[in-house]
Amino acid sequence: MVEPNVTDELFDTAIMDEEAVKGFSEPEQQERPKTWRLYWRRLLRRPAALVGTVIFCFFLFLAVFGPWIAPYDYEKQDADLRLAAPTLSHPFGADQFGRDILSRIIVGTRNIFLLGGSGTAVAVLIGTAIGLFSGYIGGTTDEVVMRLLDVLLSFPSLLLALVLLSTVGPSSLNLVFVVAILYIPMVARVVRSMVLDLKNKEFVEAARVRGETRSYVLFREILPNALPPLLVEASMRFSYSIFLVASLGFLGLGVQPPSPDWGLQINLARNFFAIAPWVLLFPACTIAVLVIATNLMSDGLRQVMLPGGGRN
Repeated sequence: MVEPNVTDELFDTAIMDEEAVKGFSEPEQQERPKTWRLYWRRLLRRPAALVGTVIFCFFLFLAVFGPWIAPYDYEKQDADLRLAAPTLSHPFGADQFGRDILSRIIVGTRNIFLLGGSGTAVAVLIGTAIGLFSGYIGGTTDEVVMRLLDVLLSFPSLLLALVLLSTVGPSSLNLVFVVAILYIPMVARVVRSMVLDLKNKEFVEAARVRGETRSYVLFREILPNALPPLLVEASMRFSYSIFLVASLGFLGLGVQPPSPDWGLQINLARNFFAIAPWVLLFPACTIAVLVIATNLMSDGLRQVMLPGGGRN
């Protein structure tokens, strides 16, 4: 499996930095959606983003309720169904052990959301804190912090993940923290760019003049105005984490058997691709669909939250 190149990730981060400065620089003049109704109204004008959001929500539903709606037990083996082709009773066919592929994909959705989502959440929390304080303090502290983060960004994500996991060992908890370590620098850069632009605005200066504490200025004045690009960045990082978790599972460093991890399913199906291609194609296509849907949703979220992102 191929993860997005680190150059692409740096390019995405650079774009987010530009959006942060240009698209979100005047909080008092922004036309952000204030309610979910307005968000959906704007989203309806963007069919691609709407489709991506619906598909993402469908996968989220599977992640929550998958074990209860899967048609079969994902661990149940049936020798008579080994490498069985797709049928009405088994729409995605069966794997080399006679296990229903559809059920394994449905149940495996939870792993992707738990591992990728938890890692992304940790990255957003820590990266936001680093970006806020580094950008606000500035000076030598800011330079040192940014150069340390640049060191992490200089390594290809998958290579760095392999080194870290081979050192600490594969486990669900370690996988979450590896995902977080990889994406903290990118989140921190986006938040820092927002802080550098917002900290000299009039409403922030007014808070300082009133004698407000640094924590108040950061978390009550600056952070709320940095949330839109931060939400877009978080959804973008989640799409990358899906690829990363699946890639590590494919390489045997992710969730271990008998867990129905999508990447692990692809790895186990490699030797049977010539005689039963559905064993590999269905998990691979599922990963692709979820990643594309997440990217479409992220793009729609960026468009909707930009100033003038849609007429009310």
